[in-house]
Amino acid sequence: MADIAALTQLIEPEVEKLGFALVRVKMMSGEDGPVLQVMAERPDTRQLVIEDCATISRALSGMLDEADPIADAYRLEVSSPGIDRPLTRLTDFDDWAGHEARINLIDPVLGKKQFKAVLKGREGEAIYAVIPDEDDLTFDFKNIHSAKLILTDKLIAETAPLSTEGAETITEEEG
Repeated sequence: MADIAALTQLIEPEVEKLGFALVRVKMMSGEDGPVLQVMAERPDTRQLVIEDCATISRALSGMLDEADPIADAYRLEVSSPGIDRPLTRLTDFDDWAGHEARINLIDPVLGKKQFKAVLKGREGEAIYAVIPDEDDLTFDFKNIHSAKLILTDKLIAETAPLSTEGAETITEEEG
């Protein structure tokens, strides 16, 4: 499989040059073979409209064709992170403090590797959260296997002014 860290280093400057922020780069299995998923957002709205996806897709397609960092054929998918977004950057834990997230850890904290918790922010790489009616948690950012916001009425209400167009996805054949 492709080296995600190397792909991220290749893709992030291109996305930023277009005025967007990279959220995640991920290789996934798709029905028609491997898919390189690139999630990005506008820093001001935290969304992407279909035209933004197309702009990023065109720029990345050319750059990836030239660099050829993936040996096998794959499809490029550019998308918005959506409302119930993955939390992939340290700043996400500050930005989404007060919201519920589903968190999967590599090593257990307080005997748990998986939990739903309300994010309380961070200090350095220490992430603070609380499991409602249970425990306060502190865990290291590097211990996170995956984290994602949970769709709640509060999250919907706080993101309601944003357009629903951000859920669009563009897919192109790559090889």
